[in-house]
Order: sequence, then structure tokens, then C-alpha cells
Amino acid sequence: MNQPILFAHRGAKAHAPENTLAAFSKAMELGAGWIELDVHHVDGEFFVIHDDRLDRTTDGTGFLWEHSAAALRSFDAGQGEKIPLLSEVFELTHGRAGLNVELKGSNTGEALAHALSSDLQGLWSPESLIVSSFRHHELHKFHKLLPDVPTAALTMAVPLDLARFAEELEASAIHASIEFIEPDFIADAHARGLKFRVYTVNYPDQLDWMLRLGVDGVFTDDPTLHSLEPK
Repeated sequence: MNQPILFAHRGAKAHAPENTLAAFSKAMELGAGWIELDVHHVDGEFFVIHDDRLDRTTDGTGFLWEHSAAALRSFDAGQGEKIPLLSEVFELTHGRAGLNVELKGSNTGEALAHALSSDLQGLWSPESLIVSSFRHHELHKFHKLLPDVPTAALTMAVPLDLARFAEELEASAIHASIEFIEPDFIADAHARGLKFRVYTVNYPDQLDWMLRLGVDGVFTDDPTLHSLEPK
């Protein structure tokens, strides 16, 4: 069986503050070929942060949109790290690792498509970029503007019609929670020509399970997972 591709979830989250340049650098140091991150579009900038609030991962408080871009850049995201801009992550990883950019929040799909066609042009290629989201409307908007960039539909369920929803979105993959994994779901995705990747896989026995099921990729907080022995 082929080893699934490992994506460093929010960078090497097990080793450095999540969604920071330190976490992304550590992920590449540990051999990650792909990095997953989250973006919100606030005050004209793409901020790399998971939550729509600052409280959990920074020393700030409140919703992101309650602050200016300058204020957001002033907060500590852990160990002295700042909330990165997406442009900084592209510059850091360019030619070194692929990026899975998850769209968070409203009005991100169209904005990111325009940014990739202008400000971020030259820092990415369709082979080194995946755009994903639970917000399927945003994913659809993005795909219509940049159809050459692979997209992945995120889900925390096993839909009644299995993988059909992702096919209708013209996505190239499904990214599904490990809590909702069924062999029929994976088989249906593959039958429709879709990749099937799973989040978040943090234990060797989980990785072994995913190998047996034949998934195409896994998201992990620890990029060293592939080198660990099953318990």
C-alpha cells in the first residue's frame, strides 16, 4: 500500500504555535511536503489564523473583524510570533512545500482568487496549491474564478449521497473528519475521480487504519507521524 501524503495541520502544531511562521518553518524542517493553514480576509489582508476570535491563540480578545490590520499584527500569537499574512507564508514556503489554504469566514473565495491573480502571482502554481473550505459557496466562487487550482470540499458528515456533493462543486477532493469515515464514502469518492483525505490523524494506529482504507492523504499536527511505530 502506498503511504498517504501527510499535510502538516496548521504547520507543525505539535512543535510550535499553530498557524505561525515558526510552525510552518518547523514543518518543513521535519520534512513536510505539504502544509495546511487557515485564512480570514480582514481589512483588506489575508490573516493566517483558524478562529474568528483572537482569544484562544493570541494575547488579543474579540472578533478579528473588530480590529484593524495594524492591530491584528500587533498581537502575540505565541512565543513572540505574530499572526502571519498569507503573502509571508507564500514567500516562506515558495519552492519548498505545497500549501492547502482553507477559506474561513465570509467573502474569502472571490477575494483570494483575485489576490492569487495579482498580489500573490508568481508565488504559487496549481501543482503546489489546494484551496479547501467548509463554506462550499465560497469554494464554488473561488473555483469559478480560478478553475486550474485544485479545490477540496471539507465535511464533518457522511452525506446521504456520499461524494456527490463534492462532484457537484467540481472539487478535486474531499477532506473528511476522521470521526466520519466509512469505506463506502471513500470508495464512492474514488469512483467519481476524487481524492479522499482525512483530518486530523495524530496516532500511528490511526495512520495504519487510513492506510488500510486507502485514503490519499492525512492531516496531522505532527509531521513526524510517518516515522512513529504503531502502538
